[in-house]
Amino acid sequence: MKTILLVAGARPNFMKIAPILRALKTHPNLRGLVVHTGQHYDHGMAGSFFESLGIGEPDFNLGVGSGSHAAQTAKIMVAFEEVCEKTNPDMVLVVGDVNSTIAAGLVAKKQNVLLGHVEAGLRSRDRTMPEEINRLATDAITDIFFTTEKEGTSNLVGEGQDSRKVHFVGHVMIDNLFYQLSKINESGPSELARSLCNGLPAAYACLTLHRPSNVDNKEVLTGIIKACKKLSEKTPVIFPCHPRTKKNIDAFGLSSFFSEITALGADKKSGLLITTPLGYDDFLYIFKNARLMLTDSGGLQEETTALKIPCITIRENTERPITVEVGSNVLAGTKPESIVEYGEKALAGKWKKSSVPDKWDGKASERIAEIIDKELHCQK
Repeated sequence: MKTILLVAGARPNFMKIAPILRALKTHPNLRGLVVHTGQHYDHGMAGSFFESLGIGEPDFNLGVGSGSHAAQTAKIMVAFEEVCEKTNPDMVLVVGDVNSTIAAGLVAKKQNVLLGHVEAGLRSRDRTMPEEINRLATDAITDIFFTTEKEGTSNLVGEGQDSRKVHFVGHVMIDNLFYQLSKINESGPSELARSLCNGLPAAYACLTLHRPSNVDNKEVLTGIIKACKKLSEKTPVIFPCHPRTKKNIDAFGLSSFFSEITALGADKKSGLLITTPLGYDDFLYIFKNARLMLTDSGGLQEETTALKIPCITIRENTERPITVEVGSNVLAGTKPESIVEYGEKALAGKWKKSSVPDKWDGKASERIAEIIDKELHCQK
């Protein structure tokens, strides 16, 4: 029996490891153990959350909490080292680009444990982003790479990695997207999601904002909000608001641009309709039928591409270029006029033709499990 430690630092990471864990269970020679580093405190990370993903509670919860990048990374390394010493894993599997990714990767390699990286090779070319540093550093020490798109493979080979260790498998987030959609179709929406959607017109948009570069600068955030407000004059824009963003909206005096929407409902024919953060399933139920997504999220660029929903990414760059090249995503930057121009095109049905990238078919996790099984049982 080979033991694989699957490391997750925050809610989106669990959405990536959940389908992999389910796939590993179909291989009797493999045992997957989940390590939750606790990088982000999230009161919604309860048993029901893990149950909705089709997995159990994490096997280890390190509970490191928040802190500076250096402090957080160091605390994760110390705690994860103890887990490795206790479990003697054959492989450590990390996902994405958070601090937990590089921290666990460093510990694995210091202990000569095989390291696998899911979502390897993604590059934004922007080294001011902490995530880009985490991606570059993790890939520099990884043994087995799992890429979501062909450009990720090209990046790694171009950086000198052995092409035999780079596997283009598709995207586990899309695996999870299809899994969660099937569950929603079977069980129906929650009362909260149903009430938020009740009364919406056929055409509506969704908005998410959380990146510091967008929400910590008053001028930038004001421009983005004004652009979205203009779009919302004819079409309602549903905005589940991140706590950091809400704090700055209040501090910058921008609250007047919004109408609060609650479970009891409100006038939903137009306006920027702000609500508290939503769980993944609730937000998925809402945005799956949206005419437009406005976001600075990486994952939503991919999920909207898979669902062919027009997506305006409020950033100057993306580490997911395939979503722009063949998918439904565009990079609008943060200039209000650009956001409005793209938004009006999408709402008028004049969006570009898009397609779903190769291997975004819901089977990436199965491919990863097959490769891990083969790699570990070829080890001497």
